[in-house]
Amino acid sequence: MAETRPRPTAGRVRRLVTHPASVPLALLAGAGYLWTTNPHEPGHLLPRCPFNWATGLLCPGCGATRMLYDLMHGDLPGAFHDNAALFLIVPMGLYLYGRWLVEGLRGRAYRPVIPNRYQAVLIGGALLWGVLRNIN
Repeated sequence: MAETRPRPTAGRVRRLVTHPASVPLALLAGAGYLWTTNPHEPGHLLPRCPFNWATGLLCPGCGATRMLYDLMHGDLPGAFHDNAALFLIVPMGLYLYGRWLVEGLRGRAYRPVIPNRYQAVLIGGALLWGVLRNIN
């Protein structure tokens, strides 16, 4: 008689996918592909920004893939040129990710709380950056 294994439940799959230790694996896979794929050159399997595709305008995140490629290859001026706003907030994102990873590996949840006024500043800054980078 064949041994049957219990099927993974949605909760178990969700915990696996959202576990802090699984994120580095996905990041490494994406970084490995990006390391060998220059997004400054056409013809690669890199997604185009849907907002840019639909409108022809740059969204606040446009240039992030090129920026990450330049950061991985040590080109700080190029990374700043690709998306200055994201370049400036990368250290904060790395800090938050590191904190989430450490707390998750300790078995504790880390959910930073951003007060409403700071959320408004972040959203307003992103909107302003989106407008300013399209004015030429």
